[in-house]
Parts: sequence; structure tokens; C-alpha cells
Amino acid sequence: MPPPRLIVVGIDAGGAEVARLVLGHGDDPATLLAVQGWEVRRVRDVVSHTVGRHVLTMVFDVRRALVLEQPSALGQSFMAGPHPVASLKKVVPPRWDEDLVTGEGEVPRRYQRVAAYALVTSSRGVLMTQFSDRTNAQGQWGLPGGGLEAEEAPDRAVVREVWEESGQVVEVSELALVHTSHWIGRAPAGRLEDFHAVRVVYRGSCPAPTEPIVHDIGGTTASAAWVPPTDLDRLDVTANWRSLLRTLLRSAVVVAPNEADSPEDREQDPDADDPARPQR
Repeated sequence: MPPPRLIVVGIDAGGAEVARLVLGHGDDPATLLAVQGWEVRRVRDVVSHTVGRHVLTMVFDVRRALVLEQPSALGQSFMAGPHPVASLKKVVPPRWDEDLVTGEGEVPRRYQRVAAYALVTSSRGVLMTQFSDRTNAQGQWGLPGGGLEAEEAPDRAVVREVWEESGQVVEVSELALVHTSHWIGRAPAGRLEDFHAVRVVYRGSCPAPTEPIVHDIGGTTASAAWVPPTDLDRLDVTANWRSLLRTLLRSAVVVAPNEADSPEDREQDPDADDPARPQR
């Protein structure tokens, strides 16, 4: 199944559409908008429609960029926040997995995966899922969610995925962030890939939480659990999701993409390779 066609739209403070761009393989929405002179304030919506082909339109509130700087080459997350950009290159080279060894003449296969996830909360805590041996992150934890099916809207996909991975009936409340990352590495099956991940993350609630049960037996989820927020730091969460969780739990107002200053923060940056991507 080919990935949906991805469109990036910028809306200014007056409600006018000021930019409409195609998000190609390896592109980041904020970088594309910054090249056009627009600074992302927050992600507003992701709209799904099909006209011959499935199309996802990612809508961002933007303002004219005043001070510009080189963005991270490794991917970014945006919830709400001004983040100035300049001296931009439209095409940013992908990150390579550490210690990657390639064979002579081996060429990475391009693969773009659009997936939807949710930070689901209830009276029992935060819903987390544990990765199975079908990933490179066996035993570690992340947020529930997964890839979109044919012509599926992200908000519907995440409700379906949460049920399959945990047996919980959830309600999606709002779009929280859109995160992209781009790297070259090996899939769990061993294939060399030029991998572009586009993650649409929602906030959700579960009015009637139950003991989690995995319905998708043999998939990428080994188990699921409700975790008290105070216990999240003690959970073995992948570096990718640990950083995004900090973003999601810290604030829903202003978050800059490149705020990691300490070596510890950089080690936990969400732009690291994603070992939890499913085996194909």
C-alpha cells in the first residue's frame, strides 16, 4: 500500500492560507514552511480525504519568520511554539544508524511510514504499550498506535490501534503534535532502509478503563499497562518516546524543537533511530 500523499498548509493569524506544499520523502513540515519564510506556531489539524489517492493535509498556524537559524537535521516535533529558522536547506541529509555496516553496492530502500499515536489518560494513569520481538526494541515501552490502513484518517487509526494493542475504548480529544524523523538503517528484518517516519500524535481519554489486553496477537505489541504518571520515569521507555512524552506531559503551549542543551538531553532526542518500527 503506497503512503498517503502529504500536503503541508500554513495559515496566518488572519486565517488566510499563505502556503501549500508537498511533503516529500525525508521532508519536515516546519523546514518546508521556513524555506518559504514562515515560522510554525502550532499544528492545527490533520485532514484526511481521498480523491483518486489518499491525501493527508497537515495544517499549521504560522507567522512571518523574523530571525532564522539552521534547524536540526534529524527531525522535529511541533505542538505550539515559536521556533525561529534561517539559512535553511530544503533538503536535509538523513541520519545514519550508529555502527551501520553496509555491503558493497547495497542501496537503501526508501520507505515512508505515516502512523498515528495517542497519549491516553484515565483514572488509572497513562496507557503504555510494550514492544514485542517483532521490533528492535523488545521489552521497551512507548505510546499505543501504529500505521494507517488504506484511506484511513489518523484520528480513526489511533482509536483502532489502541483497541488492538490494549483493548481500551478511547476518545480522541485533540491533535497534540506532528513529529518527523529521517534516517538510514536496518529494519528489524535486516533490510537496509532510507526510512522517513511521520507521526501524528493525539491526546485521548478512556472514560472506562479496564485491565489492558492485547488483541493483535503476533504483532508489534507484547503487552499494555496503565502507568501512574509518577512511575513513567522508572519505565524502560525507548529514547524516542521518552523525549516525546516529556514534550507531551510538560506543556501544551510553547515547545521549541531544538531545546536539548545537555549531553543527556541529546542522548534522549526523539530524532534517534526508531528501533520500535515494525518488522516488514
